[in-house]
Amino acid sequence: MMAPSIKDLQLTASAGKRSAEYAGEEERLLGADDIERYDKVSEKLRRIQVSVTGMTCAACSNSVESALMSLDGVVRASVALLQNKADITFDPILVKDEDITIAIEDAGFDAEILPEPNSSSAKPHGTQVGQFTIGGMTCAACVNSVESILRNLLGVKRATVALATSLGEVEYDPAVINKDEIVNAIEDAGFEASFVQSSEQNKVMLGVIGISSEMDIQMLEGILSSLKGVRQFYFDRTSRDLEVRFDPELLGSRSIVDGIENGSCGKFKLLVKNPYSRMASKDLEESSNMFRLFTASLFLSVPVLLMRVVCPRIPLLYSLLLWRCGPFQMGDWLKWALVTVVQFVVGKRFYIAAGRALRNGSTNMDVLVALGTSVSYFYSVCALLYGAITGFWSPTYFETSAMLITFVLLGKYLESLAKGKTSDAIRKLVELTPATATLLVQDKGGKIVGEREIDALLIQPGDGLKVLPGAKMPADGLVVWGSSYVNESMVTGESVPVLKEVNSSVIGGTINLHGSLHIQANKVGSNTVLSQIISLVETAQMSKAPIQKFADFIASIFVPVVITLALFTLLGWYLAGVLGAYPSEWLPENGNHFVFALMFAISVVVIACPCALGLATPTAVMVATGVGANNGVLIKGGDALERAQKIKHVVFDKTGTLTQGKATVTTAKVFSGMDRGEFLTLVASAEASSEHPLAKAILEYARHFHFLDEPFATKDIQSHRMETNFSGWLLDVVDFSAVPGRGVQCFIDGKQILVGNRNFLTENRVAIPSHVENFVVELEESARTGILVAYDNDLIGVLGVADPLKREAAVVVEGLMKMGVNPVMVTGDNWRTAQAVAKEVGITDVRAEVMPAGKADVIHSFQKGGSVVAMVGDGINDSPALAAADVGMAIGAGTDIAIEAADYVLMRNNLEDVITAIDLSRKTFSRIRWNYVFAMGYNVVAIPVAAGVLYPSLKIKLPPWVAGACMAMSSVTVVCSSLLLRRYRKPRLTTILEITVEE
Repeated sequence: MMAPSIKDLQLTASAGKRSAEYAGEEERLLGADDIERYDKVSEKLRRIQVSVTGMTCAACSNSVESALMSLDGVVRASVALLQNKADITFDPILVKDEDITIAIEDAGFDAEILPEPNSSSAKPHGTQVGQFTIGGMTCAACVNSVESILRNLLGVKRATVALATSLGEVEYDPAVINKDEIVNAIEDAGFEASFVQSSEQNKVMLGVIGISSEMDIQMLEGILSSLKGVRQFYFDRTSRDLEVRFDPELLGSRSIVDGIENGSCGKFKLLVKNPYSRMASKDLEESSNMFRLFTASLFLSVPVLLMRVVCPRIPLLYSLLLWRCGPFQMGDWLKWALVTVVQFVVGKRFYIAAGRALRNGSTNMDVLVALGTSVSYFYSVCALLYGAITGFWSPTYFETSAMLITFVLLGKYLESLAKGKTSDAIRKLVELTPATATLLVQDKGGKIVGEREIDALLIQPGDGLKVLPGAKMPADGLVVWGSSYVNESMVTGESVPVLKEVNSSVIGGTINLHGSLHIQANKVGSNTVLSQIISLVETAQMSKAPIQKFADFIASIFVPVVITLALFTLLGWYLAGVLGAYPSEWLPENGNHFVFALMFAISVVVIACPCALGLATPTAVMVATGVGANNGVLIKGGDALERAQKIKHVVFDKTGTLTQGKATVTTAKVFSGMDRGEFLTLVASAEASSEHPLAKAILEYARHFHFLDEPFATKDIQSHRMETNFSGWLLDVVDFSAVPGRGVQCFIDGKQILVGNRNFLTENRVAIPSHVENFVVELEESARTGILVAYDNDLIGVLGVADPLKREAAVVVEGLMKMGVNPVMVTGDNWRTAQAVAKEVGITDVRAEVMPAGKADVIHSFQKGGSVVAMVGDGINDSPALAAADVGMAIGAGTDIAIEAADYVLMRNNLEDVITAIDLSRKTFSRIRWNYVFAMGYNVVAIPVAAGVLYPSLKIKLPPWVAGACMAMSSVTVVCSSLLLRRYRKPRLTTILEITVEE
């Protein structure tokens, strides 16, 4: 027997960094009283996403939010207009899934609860490990607070929180607590939290091909029932979709597919359903439906318009229309019949949406359309009946109602196409994933015994995969055999192909250019880099920029104001006519003052357009986030875009940001009679046990000096070769110890050796001769770090270590200054080295000898003056500073894109992307401002013209159907304006210096 339907249920974790000042579209928090009330009712909240269709403007999304929040038990509800999604957190004891969909439908819209996307592999022993990003932590006390809260949760076995990476790792029992409850617990403590990834994988959506009868369905049920580990399943007879929930400890999604196909002897073929593809198909379905309605309305409306405009010029046709059939002429019967179908069949959606909106206590664009067309239609019907009774025939305006609906539907169709273009970034990212992959079949000993082609969505961690030249990487993983160059530009934005050898990591969706590769998958499903990029882009597109609050306010009062203006227009023109303020020649043939005034009022109702205001910001943000993703700049949301365009100071971390982050020994000077090789042997022996980056640079230098070898590509190979090379010549070390911020010390042949800075040697009573001090000063003044070496209490030599600047650093710094942005450098290095580096890149504002925790204080010092400050760092060591800045930019993140402390993630390790991020933000908000100028200007100009302000002097009059055409095109124009951002090209290195401040 089939299990109960669990179709379309989705439990999701909150995504993306939230602004403390702006809740955004993804989250609407309750007040303290509400939280306390719901805590008492239920400890277990659920979160689902619902597809909402039929929304046309910000008033619609506000209406849906209000309807959801009115349900007793709904804790949070947010609606994204462009994505046609609602995100709801609720108490399942008080509210059911059906209550949510009914509430949305009662508000005038169609609702469908979305399915949950697949996750990744399972962890044994009944527990799962989940990673959560935690925002808002600034010190160790915050870390302790979060860890304490997590460890006290029932079902949590282990919890570790890292301040530097803003990540928490939680091992929990999914039978007792779920990831949403963990997120809620962190948020209730006052921090921001979102789910990144976990080890769960317990659901798969499959399309089944080959079912043609009830017997086939029974066969499918029997196969599923016999598979050990299948918990429940549901087969949709209409869509032929199969949803299976299973125990990830006993079964995998590929095993389910293989079991069904083998159990049916090949009769059934299964395809894994991609949730993103499903959403794309829904968007296409909505556009297609709108096109069908438009064509039907056009087909019925054109004859009505022809009867009004063309037929009077054709005597034969006109005589047929004037033929009296009963109380009315044949033309009147035809118009009435055709327009009735348009008004109540094709235009039914407007009445349904308007009626439900009004019942919900709100107004939207559908109310205006329904009101305008209804007044025109019912006036025409009344005019016909009045003429049949009294013999006085007034003009009818059936064509106004028909053409108005036609133009509105045309506008909505074009708008849906244009909005679909704004989602191209996600669609293109989804298309990067190959449909199939070549699985390497291995025996128990790991030997490859064959190959088979599988659906790429069925890849599991640990799978061996073959990637041919020209093919896409099917998953994230490590190269285990072969070498080749890989094009990663579609993910990182880096155009230069990257060499991949054994132990090199590869990113799913990138293209293998030359040789064949064997890779081992280590991240699949929602854990891959590509999936995380898609998630970040989606989160950004769901967010609401603060400037959009203005549009939301206008939309909330727009319709009542327009209706009021229409009533004043009707009353004004009617009274003016009755009082003789205008000549009777202005009246239409057989018309009267009321009809004359009514046409102006209808034009006012239908020409007003709140949609343009509601679309001005989100469409631009959507396009900008997609453009940014295509250029390797991931933007976390509209609020980040708005802040970035106001940046006045950019604070750069020195190491790894302005510099390459690859320390190398440039100088080795011996100040004793010791041989150079012996000196390097002593230093290398002392540093061999240290993990400090400078120690590794010294070891590499010593190895190269002794063996004249080249550096190795990977850390594992390098470590192995070092052990081999050093084993024959490194000296035995005893009593080794590392002193943080100073250096290392140990004993070799019974004599103490010290390797570190001047303070370290001075503290150990080692005298530093003046000529050595002068040499160290010279090193520091040339942007190098001096490392002093003492052996048996005598200073024997100095090493100079340099971290080369990035080649584009100086140009980017100058470009920022041309843009009116003040570059600042912070570093923990000494003042001489810091000033030397700053001088090379052209930075005059330097903060040296700053510990990592002190970087946030530097940022706060600029913020006190009211300036918007950006922090550019590597996203790991600079996490507190990135969080403290108004705009955090994690540069060179590469595959580590889940950095919640940053507002921007710059995939490439290239400072030019800082320019790109700021430039894109400025151009985006320039476009938003133009959108608002047009949207506001359109309504400010169009409404008075429609009301007849220009008619007395210029005889300019907009018939209602022309007003409807203007309204329909206004929102399309705003969307097309936002689409112009797709033509954005980031500034080239050669033109950066030509950038000037835009006033």
